[in-house]
Amino acid sequence: MNNAWSRALVWLCGVKVSVVGRPPMHSSGLWVSNHVSWIDIFILAGVRSVFFVAKSEIRRWPVVGWLVAKVGTVFLHRGQRHAVREVSEEMQRRFARGEVIGLFAEGTTSTGFDVLPFHASLFDPAIRAQVAIQPVALRFMYRGERSDFAAFVGEETLVANLWTLLRASGVQVEVVFLPEISPGQCQEWGRNKVARYTEELIRDAVRVSDGTEEPAASQTRISRSA
Repeated sequence: MNNAWSRALVWLCGVKVSVVGRPPMHSSGLWVSNHVSWIDIFILAGVRSVFFVAKSEIRRWPVVGWLVAKVGTVFLHRGQRHAVREVSEEMQRRFARGEVIGLFAEGTTSTGFDVLPFHASLFDPAIRAQVAIQPVALRFMYRGERSDFAAFVGEETLVANLWTLLRASGVQVEVVFLPEISPGQCQEWGRNKVARYTEELIRDAVRVSDGTEEPAASQTRISRSA
């Protein structure tokens, strides 16, 4: 199962994971998360077998592209006329099989201290399938303090980021499962309002640690597409 070897990969990279909240372990749904690093996919897949939507370029990344494909990722060929429709249809099929889809709605990575604007288009399949949408916040720490140490951003290469994780100790991540948005509420609001609401919930969760807001000085690294 992909969650077993995803946990093994995360352990190999020295990342300690703690889960906050109650993720659904049996029903279908859409998990919407902020995006900090390539390892986010395996962190979430280690909680439950979850399948992701990702840009097709990732499939060509050395080693990581193969690993991402192995967890059943649905690749979106951006720029192709029917790409979103085809991904939407595949998501619908997986929802019908009782599976969970993971979505990084920012479409890129950030430092983890804030979130970028969410793209609403891929919320549609979940709303049409009448499954719950659950916001998930990833909060990364390094040696006990909130940090962008593991973030895959800026001009850093994949190999450099991988090496950063492999040689480090003390990287931790809290996976915070926020309250689900029910299928009925999703249908009432529509994709744009659901996307905005989800974005706000996750932003509030990643900005706060132990009741305090992250200092602005920590928010220095530039996001990159991932």
